[in-house]
Amino acid sequence: FGSIFLGNVPVHEEIHRCAGQIYGYKGCIRDFQVNNKELFIIDEALGGKNVENCNVPICDYHPCRNGGTCTSDAENWFCECPKLYSGKLCQFATCDENPCGNGATCFPKSRRDAVCLCPYGRSGILCSDVINISQPSFSGTDVFGYTSFLAYSTIPNITFYYEFCLKFQLANHHSAFQDNLIFFTGQKGQGLNGDDFLELGLRNGRVVYNYNLGSGTATIISKPLDLTLDIHVIHLGRYLQKGWLKVDDQKNKTVISPGRLVGLNVFSQFYLGGYREYIPELLPKGSRFKNGFQGCIFDVEVRTSMSQEFKSPGTPEGHPNSGRSVGQCKDSPCSLIKCRNGGKCIESGSTVYCDCLTGWKGAFCTETVSVCDPEHDPPHLCKQGGTCVPLPDGYTCHCPLGTTGTYCEQG
Repeated sequence: FGSIFLGNVPVHEEIHRCAGQIYGYKGCIRDFQVNNKELFIIDEALGGKNVENCNVPICDYHPCRNGGTCTSDAENWFCECPKLYSGKLCQFATCDENPCGNGATCFPKSRRDAVCLCPYGRSGILCSDVINISQPSFSGTDVFGYTSFLAYSTIPNITFYYEFCLKFQLANHHSAFQDNLIFFTGQKGQGLNGDDFLELGLRNGRVVYNYNLGSGTATIISKPLDLTLDIHVIHLGRYLQKGWLKVDDQKNKTVISPGRLVGLNVFSQFYLGGYREYIPELLPKGSRFKNGFQGCIFDVEVRTSMSQEFKSPGTPEGHPNSGRSVGQCKDSPCSLIKCRNGGKCIESGSTVYCDCLTGWKGAFCTETVSVCDPEHDPPHLCKQGGTCVPLPDGYTCHCPLGTTGTYCEQG
């Protein structure tokens, strides 16, 4: 039997003489079937050249805000932000002097004060404290719009069969009725209907298990959780099109995915507790839990064959590649922080900061807000680039060349 070639054929000298210039196909081939049998374009290929994952350019969705310019290539995208903005989508005012260490994400709490969203294994005001995490604690979506998450290496050999076991503990009963993600893995995610993905989450007090093999989403929804239980146990799996879900002592539920496709093709990392992306709209349709998980997730194990033993995700086993604002279950970073002058300690996983009362600023709310500071209420009235200079009683405006008046309001 001969071979089937997609996109182009190996070019030989004889073909050039007979056919002249040959052009290969340039574009995307998603699903490939021969005699009603699905062939997996990457997994079953004997060879190939110059083939890469097909993605709709993310810049076509115009994700950048505040005048940011989107730049993308075949694998990555980013926003070039104007001077006063930062963040994945240029959605935040810039951290002009980034005090955060160890790879933390700097977020401007105000024009002068920053909050450090700590990476995996770090905690504290500036993320300088090392913490050991055996049972990860996730804080959902923080006030800045970020979710806490852990990201593990891609789970191999997940195409036709997988089983997951895990336990979770809710931060409070209210968090069961949120719209919260537990875990996700899938194709790169550009908001397309046909993107393969696998995910688990909580919605309206029930566990929701979704997967899409490329021809439609299969969904299993559990009965309402028994909120008298302190710890909940989940066991789920899939073989070809058939999926199943068991939650606590509830009966096992099954589903058959629509269409004819039988394999799950994913390329992304395995995300636990939340998304790396700022907005879930960039993920495949059907996998858009609005918030990250609120509580603890632990004893996560997976196997991709019935003959295998269950193992923790990650390479090496049990080790995430990265994370953000993840703490140790039942530990409180606020126990080590004392905010002054009426400030309130706020914790979000491993991230911690002081929320200051009006008139105070600084990491521990120890500095007074000057009448010329941007945070002052009411703000100063200097116009046309005038510089506010504080006085013992009020302030004055130093006017730039070409302006005059009490507030530099006159030309």
